[in-house]
Amino acid sequence: MSGAAVDYTMLVCTYNRAGDLAELLETALRQRTGGRFTYEVLVVDNNSTDGTRALVQRFIAAAPEVIRYLFEPRQGKSNALNTGLEAMRGRRYAIVDDDFVLPPDWLLRIDAGFGRHPAAAFVGGKVLPRWESPPPEWLTPAHWSALALADYGDAELRVDAHRELCLLACTFDAESVRAVGGYDSRLAVSGDRIGGVEDIELLQRLWAAGCYGVYLPEVRFEHKVQSHRTTRAYHRRWHRGHGASYAMMRDPAMEQSRARLFDVPVHLYRDAVRSLFAAPLLRLKGDVPGAFAAMTRVAFAAGFIEARRSEYGATGRRGIFREAVSALSALLRSRPGSSAPLA
Repeated sequence: MSGAAVDYTMLVCTYNRAGDLAELLETALRQRTGGRFTYEVLVVDNNSTDGTRALVQRFIAAAPEVIRYLFEPRQGKSNALNTGLEAMRGRRYAIVDDDFVLPPDWLLRIDAGFGRHPAAAFVGGKVLPRWESPPPEWLTPAHWSALALADYGDAELRVDAHRELCLLACTFDAESVRAVGGYDSRLAVSGDRIGGVEDIELLQRLWAAGCYGVYLPEVRFEHKVQSHRTTRAYHRRWHRGHGASYAMMRDPAMEQSRARLFDVPVHLYRDAVRSLFAAPLLRLKGDVPGAFAAMTRVAFAAGFIEARRSEYGATGRRGIFREAVSALSALLRSRPGSSAPLA
């Protein structure tokens, strides 16, 4: 960390999106402070090859007291986030993607939220779509997770281990995040890999440490949604990647099951089969969004099973027959009322 401390760092991790980044930086520089706080914009270039550095240097020339640039050659958003976490000057930092469009009072509203909740480790709000083209019929808010969009309503909510909401683009207390170890470099998006879970995994560690956050409905901005991200193919790929990321994360809630087959909780297989049969029935009933939601659950399970099966195979453990017998035995041993976690 170098230079004078500021109240907020807007942490921008970017990879080959110079066109979007220019608009984001313009909106970042237009933030109003009301004289209540100071901020910086820290751009971490995650190995871009499209002229990102030259673009940021032009903005630095115009606002050297606000914008800073770092280069992180290790591919992966978590690597860029951790680099920013080490170098930032802010007591708090806001996660800002390069395709966000921020209103000029965004930081003001965040600061007001922390003013009402000074003990909160993080705050977040609504992430609303700016569609590049009209979305298809099936792309309802139920499918917004794949687009990094979120709207939990118009009431302020406490978010903690008792109400686990995945707030997006949060603003964090930097020391709270450093205290729990920063970001897991295995779990973030990287290059063509999508569906990362570095955000929810960090929130889980904060909750486990007794920290809490607040959902502030008045804190809102727009997230660009490019046309290619409104296709079924993109959403299937995202959910498959999300499943693989969950397999690596080993979320305790996801891991609960009566038995495991190739180190995959059996409820994943059950849910995949149920969803596979549910999809055509929902389509026949005219529920197009519901039918596609069922297929995304299949894609999630497929990604999870594929990642965990590959990991299992690398350990050289039991073969197919012995593994199947072991899973069946575990299921038969699980009686109603037993203490074993249910699938």
